[in-house]
Parts: sequence; structure tokens; C-alpha cells
Amino acid sequence: MFPFLLFLSVFSFLSIPASSQVTELFFPGFKHTDTNITLDGIAQIEKNGILTLTNATNRFMGHAFYSSPFRFKNSSSGEAFSFSASFAFAIVPEYPKLGGHGFAFTIASSKDLRGALPSQYLGLLNAGNIGNFSDHLFAVEFDTVQDFEFQDINDNHIGININSMTSNASAPAGYYSDSSTKQNLTLKSGIRIQAWIDYDSVQNVINVTISPNSSRPSLPILSFRVDLSPIFQEFMYVGFSASTGLLASAHYVLGWSFKINGEAQSLDLSSLPSLPGPKKKHTALTIGVSVSSALLVLSAIFIATYLIIKQIKDREVIEDWELEIGPQRYRYHELKKATNNFNEKMLLGRGGFGQVFKGTLKDSKLEIAVKRISHESNQGLREFVSEIASIGRLRHRNLVQLLGWCRRGKDLLIVYDFMANGSLDKFLFDEPKIVLNWEQRYKIIKGVASGLLYLHEGYEQVVIHRDVKASNVLLDSELNGRLGDFGLARLYEHGSNPGTTRVVGTLGYLAPELPRTGKAATSSDVYAFGALLLEVACGRRPIEPKATPEESVLIDWVWDRFREGDVLEAVDPSLDGQYDEGQVLMVLKLGLLCSNDTPMARPSMRQVVRYLDGEAVLPDNLSVAAAFDSRKGIGFDEFLHSFASSSFDGISSTSFKDNGHAGTSFASVSTSPLSLLRETR
Repeated sequence: MFPFLLFLSVFSFLSIPASSQVTELFFPGFKHTDTNITLDGIAQIEKNGILTLTNATNRFMGHAFYSSPFRFKNSSSGEAFSFSASFAFAIVPEYPKLGGHGFAFTIASSKDLRGALPSQYLGLLNAGNIGNFSDHLFAVEFDTVQDFEFQDINDNHIGININSMTSNASAPAGYYSDSSTKQNLTLKSGIRIQAWIDYDSVQNVINVTISPNSSRPSLPILSFRVDLSPIFQEFMYVGFSASTGLLASAHYVLGWSFKINGEAQSLDLSSLPSLPGPKKKHTALTIGVSVSSALLVLSAIFIATYLIIKQIKDREVIEDWELEIGPQRYRYHELKKATNNFNEKMLLGRGGFGQVFKGTLKDSKLEIAVKRISHESNQGLREFVSEIASIGRLRHRNLVQLLGWCRRGKDLLIVYDFMANGSLDKFLFDEPKIVLNWEQRYKIIKGVASGLLYLHEGYEQVVIHRDVKASNVLLDSELNGRLGDFGLARLYEHGSNPGTTRVVGTLGYLAPELPRTGKAATSSDVYAFGALLLEVACGRRPIEPKATPEESVLIDWVWDRFREGDVLEAVDPSLDGQYDEGQVLMVLKLGLLCSNDTPMARPSMRQVVRYLDGEAVLPDNLSVAAAFDSRKGIGFDEFLHSFASSSFDGISSTSFKDNGHAGTSFASVSTSPLSLLRETR
């Protein structure tokens, strides 16, 4: 009898989830001890009933999910159910009008978003899993930073995201006060805002509505037609994700309701918890005055005097103009602790412009690289920091992220993402300890090409790097190539012409027109990238002083090998013949094309990326017309079509033999204050 009863008990227990599966939730405020909410990161429930996803701490993220999953699909038909969500939120930036970064209502296959990153990823995804169908991720983002990598429309928008950080549909934040009048609404204004998100599984449409009031507007601010059945699994978790970046915001959720196959319960903003007020600051003087004893007062005054003198001695002077640059300014003592007082054991490298130290930020445990520069002149300091702020807004997975800066006296400290595997040149030259295989090298050059394309065309301004080379390509822990060192970079508006400047760069990478014109352009970056392609394929520097005269200039030597029909002899012997011959030939030819003496005959980075992605095919044979005339306005496409279709027999030996001056060009002192940012060598 007992075994039979035990069987019935187990059977009944297993049948409970199907019959009593949770279908709705309602939180008109949150309890500090509520076990129905799973928190992760820096998310926490305050005693006053507010769910805080992130506070004003840089580069952090917070997650809050309902602990039990919801059934989102009919198990027999595979069709997604309708759902409705309503929640009240507030975004309070650390600095007025500067948000960072945002939060998202999230439906995910797991409440553990393992591997997700902060900043522009909102704690949802990372650079490696964006766009993967296996993510099974649906999110509605409330974004307060415009990220050009993900094609954000502005820095105050709502977006519907499916398995990606690039929104499938987005709209500027706002609401309809009546049937036709649209009112703008600033997400990072610090006021309480209510949001409604509804999915109709019959019409296959998602509607997003927001309002600063409890009453729901009649029209949604964003609608998007999509069938979520392929996206959802049968059971999914519902919650929120938020993150901060260089700029930080506190992201609060004041109340939340959700329902499957029905309308979520309404929330009354007036009955929800109140937002926390500004923190009050107390000084040593206030404490001292409160002490009644004269002896304690004298002691407090003595201590306060000592502390004030010490603070004046060690203070970081912040001038008014620095506040306009933005809050990506680290405190000196924070970087000092991160680098263990700039200990020699943490030194990564040194050069004429300063030292680079490895560090770990105490709060976030983020590994960083800190460049310490001694700036003997105060001239150009404001321009220096302004350019740092401009470069610091660059966002691309194949660029080394400039995180921030610090100024203390004449010391300038620049903070970057730490790249675990150092620079590419250490893997190519001087008998490296680890030899990169061809697949790794090809991934690296494709990544650098993608980053350069973003600089030239994808950012709000044209960014010319001016120092593309192997030592400025850094490798992360997964050997992804990231272009770094923007110390020589110049920015100008799209459609305008770059101004004349002094010639800067590195010998062997300078385009031959630079000493004549003094104008750096995107085509001069392409020239340097061509040298990089040959470096990676051949395992040699652009200029080898110890080599024979015929082999000292890499570009000339590869052209000679190409003309003789044995170009594969130039391939890095350390690859031991283990490579894709077609890819290697294409990379060598592309390197030669990019290294053309004439700027207009070089491909753009967009064309380079197409070749590397296999979307376009280079001709079998290449030549360089000795009589090419740039004054006729012939571009790269016309020049490419002019290539001889036969072999190299009969090609003028003057075609590229005069390119030796590329290896003997010079680099003079830059007038840009960012020249101080050049990587130590």
C-alpha cells in the first residue's frame, strides 16, 4: 500500500507545474525580503519598496527577474501567447542631461544572462553573441545614449530588440496626449514614467506606450509587427536589465504588473514608492560644531585643519571648462589604487610620451590600462581634453575603448580597456613564443578593417587614425583584433576636406603623398592598412634594415615576387604552408592595391571589407599603370578595370620600384595635443 501512495504523491507533484503555472504578477512596490524576485549584479530592493537596477556607478549592470518562468507558447501548436506588461520607472542621471546607458524590459530563456556586458549592451548580450538565433531574447530598450555601432536614432529613444542590440524598430520617446498631439518625453528627466508593453498573438503586433501619468494614452508610441513564436521557447523568464557606462544613471522600477493572455493590472503612480531624494553631504565642521565640549571642539578644529591642509596639497583642481567635457574623468586616487601606486610590477611599457600600467578598478574589478603622461606645457590642455572626449565616444567592437581620463597637476592619465594579449607585432616578429595560424590572422585583419570602416564612415565625424600598424593593433583574451592608440587621430565633418597639418606617423606606413601635401585623408589610412596586410601575411616589418637592399622594403619585395610569379614565397615561413592559398593570395594582392602610390587608385575601406568578406573578387593579375594621372579624376573602380588581363611580362619595372621612398619618409612633431597619446614603444 505504501509504494502505491508514494507513486500517487510523486505523480501529483509532477503534474502541478502544468496546472498551476504562474500566469500573472503584480508588484505595486517591492518588498525588501521578497523571494519572488531574483537579483543579479548591483540590482537591489530598497527598504522603501523601490527596485534599483543600477546606481550612479560606472560600467556596471543589474538584473531583476521574476523567479519562476512563464509559459509563453502553446506546447501543442507552438504558437506564442499574447502578453501584457505595465511598469513604472525613473531614470536619474548622475549628471543632468547626460544619460548612461539605459534599461530594458526583458524576456529571456534564462534569468542568468551569463557573459552579458554593461555600457551599450545594457547587460543583455556581448559582442560575440549578438544576432544569434539561439539567444531567444526579446527586449524593449529605454536607451539614453546614442550608439552609432547599433544605429541608434538618438539618445532618448525606445526600441524593440530581438536577439540583438540593433533595434528592429525604434521611436523617439514621447506620448500622445490625445488622438493626434504627440508630446516629447525625456527618459532621463528623473520623473516617474509608466510604460505599457502589449503583444497580440492574433495580429502579431507589439505596442509600446509610455506616459508621465497613470492614465494610458490611446495611441502607442511604437508598434512593430512580428510573430514571436520562433523567438520564444515554451518557458521564458520576465524581468529587467540595466547598465551604466562612462556615464552613469540610477535606473529605478517603482511598480510592475504582467499577465499572459490578458491585460496587466493597472498601476497608480501616486500610490507607488517615492523616489529617493538627493543625498545630503556632511562636513567635518558640522560635526565639530555639534560637540558641546570646548576640548572636543578644539580637537575637531585641529583635525579639520590638518585634513584641509592635506586636501589642498593633494587636491585635483577642476576648472569650469573641464566640467563641460563630460564626466569620463576618473579620480586620481582611484587610478592610483588600481595600479598599486603605479608599481613597476604593473608596468606594461614605456616610451617617449610616458608609461602604461595595468590596473584593476576596486569597485567594478574591471581590468584597465592606464597611460601616464607628463605634460610639461599648459598650452593646448583644454584642446587635449576636448579631443579625448571626442575619441571617447567611439563605439566599435574592433576599437580599443578609451574609458576616460584624469588630470592632476601636469600629469595626464588616459584609461583604456585592458587587452590581455598585448599588441599584434609581438606575435609576428622576432621569433614569437606563440605563432598565430592563418585563421587567427585573417580574423584579426578583418576586425581591424571593420574598425577602420567605422572610423571613416560609421561615426558622426570622419576619423583618420594616421598610425595604423601592427604595434597599434591590440588583441583581447580571444585574440580579436582591436585598433588602438588614437594619439595622432584627426576628426573632421563628413563632406568637408581635411586641413593641412604636419606629417606624422611611422616610417614604412606613411602614404607617399603626405610629405608633399601635408593632408591626411582616409586614403592615407588605407595605405597604412595595406602595409599591415603585408605584415600579417609575410611576418615581416614594412622596413627591415638588416635585410638585403632588394628585400629591405616589404612592398617592393612583394611586388617583385608577384611579378616573378612566385608571390607565395613571401608568405610567413612560420605558417609552415598551413593556410588557405586563395585567401593568402587575395590578402597579398589587396595589400598591394592599398599601397598604391596614387591615393585615388586605392580602394576605400568599404571596398576592402567587401573583398575580405568575399562579397567582391579581385582580378587574377594586377599591374600599376606608370602613366596613371590623378588629375583626370580616375577613381579606384576605373583604375581596377584598367588592370592588364594578361601576365606581368612586359610590365614596366618602374611601376612600384620607386616606392622605396615610402620606407624613408619622415615623421615630424604633431601639432595635435592628442599626439601625447601615442602608444609607448
